[in-house]
Amino acid sequence: MKSRPEAPLPADWFLKARLKFRHLQLFVTLDECRNLHRAAAQLGMSQPAASKLLGDIEGQLGVSLFERHARGVTPNWYGEILIRHARSMFTSLAQAGDELNAFSAGNAGTVSVGTVLAPAVTLLASAVERVHRDSPHLQVNIDVDVSHNLVPRLRDGEFDFAIARIPSTLPAGDFVFEEIGEEALCFICRHDHPLTRVEIPTLTAMRDYPWVLQPTGSLMRQRVEHLFLHFGVAPPERIINTPDIYMALAMVDKSEAITVTTQEVAELLCAQPRFATLPLPEALSVQPYGLISLRERRLSPGAARLMHVLHRMIRDYRSNPGKR
Repeated sequence: MKSRPEAPLPADWFLKARLKFRHLQLFVTLDECRNLHRAAAQLGMSQPAASKLLGDIEGQLGVSLFERHARGVTPNWYGEILIRHARSMFTSLAQAGDELNAFSAGNAGTVSVGTVLAPAVTLLASAVERVHRDSPHLQVNIDVDVSHNLVPRLRDGEFDFAIARIPSTLPAGDFVFEEIGEEALCFICRHDHPLTRVEIPTLTAMRDYPWVLQPTGSLMRQRVEHLFLHFGVAPPERIINTPDIYMALAMVDKSEAITVTTQEVAELLCAQPRFATLPLPEALSVQPYGLISLRERRLSPGAARLMHVLHRMIRDYRSNPGKR
């Protein structure tokens, strides 16, 4: 056998050489035993079969992999290279088995969730923390947006499930929906806003100030407009449109603008004394949001584990609505 190949090996040399898993086992076992007879016995084959297996691959490569001598065999440089890569492949396959087991148990993999803002602040954050106690390697991707954008993306496969509302433009029968609850809203202004010096400011007075609201057609925007109309007051006209609560709060902080957000978000982001909550003429909320999944799609074990935790938290919330 030649000491080096006649020509460089192509990228798919292992296909042309008909490299088998048995070859890899033989390389590693020969390296451990350094004796063809003992290696063959350990692999459960005859010595002639092992010798033929090694000779076949050496013939395909056009180079010797082991030096034969009276005491046995010793891998040469070419053999060392293949042995090293064979061991690496066995290690990778063992790791793949560990990952498959972890994935099957819901302890690994990736979960993608879309959510409206309020549940991301409280419910989902708590659920992820609970899941990570037992499954620290489970990767969770969370995308916060409005329901009108989230649910079509769920339908298109971008999310495993969503916490949102099903838009009226989509067939509700395609989804499984578990109601969580309504979102209570509140009006937020700067801590030293002129309206904070009024005990109960009227909607007419609020209307005269600039507002930072979600875009036209959004659920929260519609609820604010309906509140003004319900009390016979024209909705605000000086409006900055943004779906981003952080942009809205930045505008409120730097001006006399008013914005609307959920009470949960206000409790987390609108701390005193920087911001103030304005009293409302009546309780203001938006329609219930819920846990949404596709009826015909099977969840991965990791996604199923996170959803199971959410189901339990929703039941706890329903039995004790005053506690989040």
